[in-house]
This record gives sequence, structure tokens and C-alpha cells, in this order.
Amino acid sequence: MPCVSRFAWESARRSYLASVTPWVEGRLQRASRGEKHPVYDFLFEYYSFRPAHLLRWTPGFGVLLEGATRDDIAWPEFTPTDSGLSLPASAFPEHRISYLSWAVNYLAAVLEREPSFACMGMHEWAMVYHDPNVRHPYVPLRLSREETNAVVDSQSLRCTHYDAFRFFTRAAAPLNRWELTRATTPEHDQPGCIHANMDLYRFSYKIAPFCPSDVVADAFELARIAREVDMRASPYDLSAFGFAPIKIETREGREEYVESQRELFTRAQPVRKRVLEVYQRLLNHLTNVR
Repeated sequence: MPCVSRFAWESARRSYLASVTPWVEGRLQRASRGEKHPVYDFLFEYYSFRPAHLLRWTPGFGVLLEGATRDDIAWPEFTPTDSGLSLPASAFPEHRISYLSWAVNYLAAVLEREPSFACMGMHEWAMVYHDPNVRHPYVPLRLSREETNAVVDSQSLRCTHYDAFRFFTRAAAPLNRWELTRATTPEHDQPGCIHANMDLYRFSYKIAPFCPSDVVADAFELARIAREVDMRASPYDLSAFGFAPIKIETREGREEYVESQRELFTRAQPVRKRVLEVYQRLLNHLTNVR
């Protein structure tokens, strides 16, 4: 088992905490004031990783942290040794191995699939189409109701991600090119999708603490940037929160959105590979031992 010196793991922990702490503190401060944020709250509400857990550093499984004690590592799955602490792969719950297997196949399929940049960010528009209820009622729409509906009518809906599609309004869902379901997610998700890239954060924390925190940090940062693009391209007016719109109702706005999608795809692929590698290593170890 590789041994990580105390100096090295303490340095890695400081670096990780420096990257995530400001976002956790921002979330907690807003919550204490009863404030909502239509962009960043998503990272703590839609994604279920608790702020306190995001602040727990881990090197992942299969390494020895030299000189570490239980006061240093908050995750109870770590095992003390004569030299420090380690997280054995065997501590992963046996009943979740089937999930690991599914996730490896899913992540590999999305990684190798050809990216598509044809959706034009229409999912948030489809979530308010011909429906008086909106997901962010405290934020105004940029256009009138009639104009917002007309934007949807003027473009085809080509959403490939079920967890965006399931929030479409009743009027919008039949307009999508595909009738997506949870079961068919591995067949449709593709690496150009802004939500499929955001969800790499979920995959990274879903096996906490077995996924290294540096991978979690990269996935969280990717999700944050993707969420910003996602909401800038939405029908909401976010000027009060400091976000300029990507006006996908115009040709220039659609071109800007596609360029942002391409940049996110390029940034996401290395993160997707790293998450897949962690899952694959863990699954290989568990299936070879058990």
C-alpha cells in the first residue's frame, strides 16, 4: 500500500479545503440570512452532498496516511494502523457493488460517445413553457411569457439528459425529439451535454470517501462553471446576481452557447476519465477479492 507522508497529505488537504471552503461558506451564509441564489444553491440542493461532508478531505482508498489519527480524518471508514490511517477497499458496502458496475459501464459509454452540441440550452425554457409555475419564482424572466413560449416554438427540443427532461412542462415534453426515461439514460447521455458533465460531481461524491478529494474538487468546479453557463442561457434575468445572459433566442447567443458547451466538454473529459478510473479500480479490487 502506498504511503503518503504527513507533509504531503496535509498539503493536499489544505489545497482541497482552499478550493471548496469559500463555496461552502457562501452557501451557509446565505442560508443563515434566508437568501436564495438561483445559480449556486443548485450545487447544494439538487446535489445531495452535505456542506459538512464536502469539507471532509480524503485521499481515496488504498493509501496509508503517515502519522494520521482519527482527529485528522473525519470519515469513520478509515482504519488505524501502526503507522497512520488507511481506507481499505473492503470497507465499501457490498450491497453497492452492483451500482459500481452500472456506473463503470455508464461512464465508459458516455466517455466514448460522440459529443452533440445541438440542444442550444433549451431545457430551462422547456421548464417554463406554457406553465405559470417557474422553478425560480423570485427571479424575473428576461422576456414576456408570450415571447418565452415563442422561443421554444421556434426551435426543436433535442434534450438528451433525462434529469433535465423530467422537469419539462406537460406542454414541452412531447416536443422533445426523444421520450427519455431513467432506464434509457445510458443510451442517450453524451459528453457534450452540460448536465451530464455537471453530474460528474454526483459520481465523485456518491462513493465518498473512496474517491479522492482532488477529483471531487475538480468535479465540483466543473459543475459550478457548467451551472453558470446553464443559467446564463436560461430565460431568467440574472442581472441582479451579476450574470450576463447568453441570449439563445438570437443566432449570436446560440453560437456563444455552443462555444461554451465545447469548452465544458474539453474540460470535462479528463474529469470523466479520472472518475471512471476510480470506480474501475475500486470495482476491480472488490470483485477480485470477494
